[in-house]
Amino acid sequence: MRLFIAINLNDEIKNTLMAAILELKKGASKGNFTHRENLHLTLAFLGELSEDRIVDIRSAMNQIKEEPFGLSLSGFGQFKRKSGDIHWAGIDQNAALLSLQKKLTAELQNAGFLLENREYSPHLTLGREVRLADPSVNIYDALPLSKKEMTVSRISLMKSERIDGKLVYSEIYGRDLT
Repeated sequence: MRLFIAINLNDEIKNTLMAAILELKKGASKGNFTHRENLHLTLAFLGELSEDRIVDIRSAMNQIKEEPFGLSLSGFGQFKRKSGDIHWAGIDQNAALLSLQKKLTAELQNAGFLLENREYSPHLTLGREVRLADPSVNIYDALPLSKKEMTVSRISLMKSERIDGKLVYSEIYGRDLT
């Protein structure tokens, strides 16, 4: 099963991101856009793992001692790809988020999980393989992004699977921050 650990977003932030996705779609000639129910902030991508590893993941998650903290949206960007770009919404600089992610990855590595070895870049994916109809236009000028905030009080182990051709993310374990 394909697994990752994430922060699930509140409805207000999801509504804001969906408005941005709708505008991005208008300016795109193609792309795979994130469905509302799949909007999240990834903390650690674990990849394909057998079900018996879930107990180790839960144990690592349970070791994390962090207080709930605020999270707010900040701007847009893209990762350039030959097959089409990944467009995303950013997160304001946040020491508590970085601390949580660093502690989580350390616990997972201590439990024997192999994680991507790159700097954590918190972002909310709006679309993948996006090609803009007119690349000379700054699409971000048209995208709405009000300064929405939420309190992060839970982290979730998520399963990614295709059901009837649609990508579905499901929480299989959650842990409240304390």
